[in-house]
Order: sequence, then C-alpha cells, then structure tokens
Amino acid sequence: MSGRTRTAEAEAGREGGESTLTVLVALGANAAIGVLKLIAGLLTGSAAMLAEAAHSAADTATEGLLLTALRRSSRAADRRHPFGYGKERFFWALIAAVSIFVSGAVFAIYEGIRTIVGEEAEQTAVLVAYVVLAISFVLEGISWTQAVRQLRREAAADELSPMEWLRRTDDPTVKTVFFEDSAALIGLLLAFAGVGLHQLTGSALYDGLASLLIGVLLTGVAYVLGRTNKGLLIGRQADPRLVRALRDDLGARPEVDAVVDLLTMMLGTDQVLLCARLDFDDALGAADLERTCVAIDADLRERFPDLAEIFLEPVPRSDPTMRERVLSRYGESTGLGRPTP
Repeated sequence: MSGRTRTAEAEAGREGGESTLTVLVALGANAAIGVLKLIAGLLTGSAAMLAEAAHSAADTATEGLLLTALRRSSRAADRRHPFGYGKERFFWALIAAVSIFVSGAVFAIYEGIRTIVGEEAEQTAVLVAYVVLAISFVLEGISWTQAVRQLRREAAADELSPMEWLRRTDDPTVKTVFFEDSAALIGLLLAFAGVGLHQLTGSALYDGLASLLIGVLLTGVAYVLGRTNKGLLIGRQADPRLVRALRDDLGARPEVDAVVDLLTMMLGTDQVLLCARLDFDDALGAADLERTCVAIDADLRERFPDLAEIFLEPVPRSDPTMRERVLSRYGESTGLGRPTP
C-alpha cells in the first residue's frame, strides 16, 4: 500500500470520526434541550415552546438516524452488496429529513393554527420560558459551532467556500446537522419573539404565529435535505472537478487515442465508481491491452483515492451508436463522443 493511499485512508477515518463527534454533540444537546422545552411548554402553555419541543424531538430522532447511517455505511462490501454499503448513509439521511417534517414541522404547524383559531389562552410562568430559551440557545450554539468547525475545515481541504461545499458535499451527516442547528437557532429566536409579544400584547396570536413560522422553517429544511439525499440515492455524478481531472488524465495517456465516454457515480461518502470507455491505440495487442488496463487502474487508484471501483472498456470512437448515446447525455461541450477529424 502506498504512502499516499495510507494517508487518504487515515484522512477518511479522521473525517468519519469527526462526523460521528458532530452528530453526538448535536444528539446530546437536542435531547437535553427537548426536555427543557417540553417542561417550559407545559408550564407556560406556549404554542411556540411546544413547537420548539417537537422541533428538538425531531432533531434528536434525526441524530439517532444519522448515527445509524454512519455505522451501517462503513461496512465492507460482501457478496450481496459487492459495491459496499456506502449509500446507506444517504438512505438514513433521507429518512432523517422525513422525520424532521413529520415529527417536527407538522406538529408545529398544527399547534400554530390551533392557537391562532382557538380560544385565547392565558400565558403563565413566562420567566421559565425565557430561561429555557436562553439555555437552549447556548447548547444549540455549542452544537452549531462544532458543525461549522467541521464544515469550514472540510471546505478548506476541498478548496471550496463553505456554501459551495454544502452544495456539492456527498456527506449528508454534516450537512444535516448544520442545517438542523441553524434552523434550531432561528426557531429559538422565533419562539422568544412569540412568547415576548404574547406577554406584551396579551394576544396569543403572536405565539401561534411563531409556532407556524417554526413549522414552515422545518418544512424548508426537510425539503432541502430530502432533495440532496434523493439525488445521491438515485446515483449522482462525482464532483465535476474530479470528472474533469479523470478525463484529462486518461486522455493524456499515450496508449489512449480518445476518451469516448466517462461515467461516474457516488457509491457513498468519498466513494466513486468510474466507468471509462476508451479508444486505445490500435497497435496494442491483446496482452498489451490487458497490461495497460491493469496499469491504468493502479495509477488512477493512487492518484485519486476516492475511486472505489474502476471499469475500463475498450470501444471504437467511430461507432455511431456509442457516439449518439454519449452526445445525448452530455452534449457537444464535453468533447466526449466527438470523432477525431
């Protein structure tokens, strides 16, 4: 095993451990916060506090699902799953997004509507709500800080801005915790506004409106996370920068006349499947071609540690059926499938 490969594996292990730490911090914070919010909601009768309790319950369940994702996705490939279990992380993260909507957003929206259209309820023990909201904000801030710390570190390692990294990342655990904690901090501010305006005006309308807005906020987070994981489960292409680097690397090899087609798919976090259809130099014999494919495979794995599976297929670039298939998928802009003059 090369030093570079060992370094890549060590880095992957470190990132996996940090993702687990990020999720565990969020899990502990949300569990404690959820109990406090529930007590405050029952004592004050505040719809916004009860909505926030449901929010924390949804987040706690989500973190539990993310821990399941981290554990199950790390299993090695076997006979039943020859490409490994990496996509389990995407599946459980999708279930987590559904959990946020079902157990958090729906309850918050219901509680908000019930408070707005129902009978006016007296607000009690307001001080308890303020204390709980303040403690919750501190605990959520600790979890959010850990998520941001990991986000910035990994974005810097990939030479991307944090927002661009969030858009491109194939690690749904960090993204889920970051969006959850960001929504939690905003939700706490909404709950504080609802409780405060209810106390100042005596109208429960503001309390109900805060609960409704918390539900809308959670719906938006669930949609963003669900859409991300849906794309990964369906079979999203690898990072475009990696795809371009692979195309250039293969095209520059003296044994390769043309890169006819290049297919990539995410098999899991930092796990990429590559299928390259190449027009090899016609002067190569069968034995030379076999040795060339073995050499290319070994070199690609060393240069691009994220490649989990590599398939190289010799094809003629002039085949019209193959060219039409490639052009229908990518268009002329990639240069793939374009015949040599």
